[in-house]
Amino acid sequence: MIKKLITGNYYFFLLIPLLFASSCNKKIDNPYSIVFWEMEDAYVAPYINTVIYYFKNQYYKNHSKELIFTRAHYQTEDLRQQFQAASLAGVPPDILISPSDTAGIYAISGFIMPLNDVFDFSLYNKPVVDAITLEGKIWGVPISNGNHLMLMYNKKYVKSPPKTTDELFNYCEKESKKFNMNYCLAFDGGEPFWIMPWLGAFGGWPLDDRKPTLNTPQMRDALNFYHDLKFKYKYIPPECDYNCMDSLFKEEKVPFIINGDWAISSYINHFKENFDISVIPKLSKTGLYPSPMISGKYFLLSSKLSGEKFEIIKEFVRFYTNRENQIRQFKELKRLPSLKEATESKEIKSDHIARISMEQILKGKPMPMAYEMRAIWDTLRNYQGLVMTDKMKVDKAIEKIQKEVERKIEEMDR
Repeated sequence: MIKKLITGNYYFFLLIPLLFASSCNKKIDNPYSIVFWEMEDAYVAPYINTVIYYFKNQYYKNHSKELIFTRAHYQTEDLRQQFQAASLAGVPPDILISPSDTAGIYAISGFIMPLNDVFDFSLYNKPVVDAITLEGKIWGVPISNGNHLMLMYNKKYVKSPPKTTDELFNYCEKESKKFNMNYCLAFDGGEPFWIMPWLGAFGGWPLDDRKPTLNTPQMRDALNFYHDLKFKYKYIPPECDYNCMDSLFKEEKVPFIINGDWAISSYINHFKENFDISVIPKLSKTGLYPSPMISGKYFLLSSKLSGEKFEIIKEFVRFYTNRENQIRQFKELKRLPSLKEATESKEIKSDHIARISMEQILKGKPMPMAYEMRAIWDTLRNYQGLVMTDKMKVDKAIEKIQKEVERKIEEMDR
């Protein structure tokens, strides 16, 4: 299984320095030296550093031992590749922050440990725990609840958010042009995570009990909807990735953006009182709300952890997700807490951003942790890109997507 999941020359080159480090380092592992990898945005780093700082102080006060945290940052895809390579080489980090979908691969590969008997998961909100559960085992501790897409807008140009796509498109046809804007809405048209809400709004979903469901009328409608936004209506910019959409919104070249809860804090800092969020508008054609994938960010623990270091890591995770830090995380990063006690606090329940974000969560669906999602992400990204550059017709694309995903899953299962 691992051999099939992790293949290619790329990993060979990744493994060379890791294997060298493993063979050269014969010293006994220092339990007070923690290797911590994450894939957070740059603006989250000060928060992480602050929590680590306070934990180190508390640990020294309680145990008279000084801890050393070595933190490394990677982009999401790079983190996946590096963690798999490091785990194969026998030199994984002790702990990492990850979304739930990649955890499925780590779990079946034996790289991370199940945590059912390690932490009390009744303390956390059930939906965010369910999103990291596979075959009855819980593979991560939730740090935040959501990690979901929403509609965000500039109040300088939008007085009230659209409730339906008809209202949104009416604004795009009339109002945005008054401000001499070439485009009305920005999102990452090449990244399949962004099409999932619309697939749900057309009544579809990528998996049905771990079976891919992509060659369907619903996927056809979702891709045609995307294609029309770009080529027929010209509401969205061409060839626009994440950095592009983020820049267009911040530079006030579009009034709307569909982005995730991870971006809220930076937009508030940028736009001040002119920034607001809303649920993604109901799809007028079907009467269904878009259903963004819901999960969170999670602590995953290396399966190699044991002894005193394992105890330290457990203490750190409990500290990081305690009530005080969960509330501070929301105040600083605008991420909904995963801890029940923090969710019920007045600081969260009285906040406008938290209320709208939770409303969007309730319209979403849990992101499948099943490793089959890896095949779906990789395949859909390729063919979605071909459709959105007018290099392949939608009907042909969804047929190829289904066959390619099924082939990749068969390879994984060998």
